[in-house]
Amino acid sequence: MNNFMNTLESKILPVANKIGSQRHLLAIRHGILATLPLTIIGSFFVILLNFPVEGYDQWIAPYRQALDIPFRFTVGAMALYASFGVGYALAGHYKLDQLSAGFLSVLSFFITCVIPVQVAEPVKGVIDAGRWLSISSLSAQSLFGAIVTALISVEIFRFFIKRDIRIKLPESVPPMVANSFTALVPTLVVILLFWGIRHGLGFDINSVITNLVSPLKDLLVGNSLIGGMLTVFLIVFFWTLGIHGPAILGPIIRPMWDSAILENMEVFAETGKAAQLPNLFTEQFIQWFVWIGGAGSTLALVVLFLFSKAKYLKELGKLSIVPGIFNINEPIIFGAPIVMNPILMIPFILAPLCNVIVAYTFFKLGFIPMIMAKLPFTVPAPLAAVISTDWTIMAGVLVILNFIISLCIYFPFFKMFERQHLRDESVESNS
Repeated sequence: MNNFMNTLESKILPVANKIGSQRHLLAIRHGILATLPLTIIGSFFVILLNFPVEGYDQWIAPYRQALDIPFRFTVGAMALYASFGVGYALAGHYKLDQLSAGFLSVLSFFITCVIPVQVAEPVKGVIDAGRWLSISSLSAQSLFGAIVTALISVEIFRFFIKRDIRIKLPESVPPMVANSFTALVPTLVVILLFWGIRHGLGFDINSVITNLVSPLKDLLVGNSLIGGMLTVFLIVFFWTLGIHGPAILGPIIRPMWDSAILENMEVFAETGKAAQLPNLFTEQFIQWFVWIGGAGSTLALVVLFLFSKAKYLKELGKLSIVPGIFNINEPIIFGAPIVMNPILMIPFILAPLCNVIVAYTFFKLGFIPMIMAKLPFTVPAPLAAVISTDWTIMAGVLVILNFIISLCIYFPFFKMFERQHLRDESVESNS
């Protein structure tokens, strides 16, 4: 076991750290995370539009169009916000002007992903003539295109700044004005490049990227049990090495997670039927039904620690129980520790994998509809599970069932770990 742990530490840890600190992946992660307040608030409006109370639809009908607006301009325009966020984050790494980089990213996104449509027939009270932009082009369907065009735009910006190809103004000019002129040449190049590709060559970057990513997205965040288990395994495996699992996988899988839940929310906003949504393995599925108390389903271990005979474990349980209820488990991961701990690593990986299988079965049998809302990760799991599945009580029951399963899986390993601590405490008290 020691040899195995040494191999993990010497071979895998450096590679994982290198991936986790790669600038483009970090920019994607930070840029997407910056949109979190918008998607959470947008989720509340989805719930408000489709509250499961008899007669609610008729009561809300006169206000539905007005109440739909916050959803359309948060969740419905997520790719637009992500393009700015990713460009802004990457520019920060390069120490470029972040506002200019963000605007360039949005510009390239608009040129490649949003096509103006000529009005064929006037719509009374809406538009008589001219061209209009479909807001659907700004939603989850364009998220991957937005990320790629943002990264390319910032790299173009950096290319010109690094080689000092810019319009220079006297030092007496205010920095904000000087930065604007500095971005003139990169802006022209970005426009010509993406305009030429999309409208000159007729090459749809967004569609190509979406098609390339689709098989991986379908595997990891669609409805594949193997894909769901693979995602969960990789996250908890990296945690056992002391690496924040989502920090490694986040840049790759978070755009897929966000795209999947946004698709669910959009379909639910249109139909009001949570059972007919397209994606099962969203981040929220893992958050509420697998990560009960945090990655590794550690709330069960915290509860066991509370009743431990070992003084240290009991005190750690007391310190970890409140954060654990709100799905924050760093105290237990690094305090026990679970990191590089051969005893606790096994249930830390095994418990969430079992939870995935049980939850998948409940959803596939139709006991629980799909997830249609994105709530803050600190909401206690049973409550969040009920709300995010269109107020389905069985979802809360499933969370409790998976917690009991995790408790049973952790128990024998907890007893071994406890005996180890009791021996150490006994030796310490007798010395």
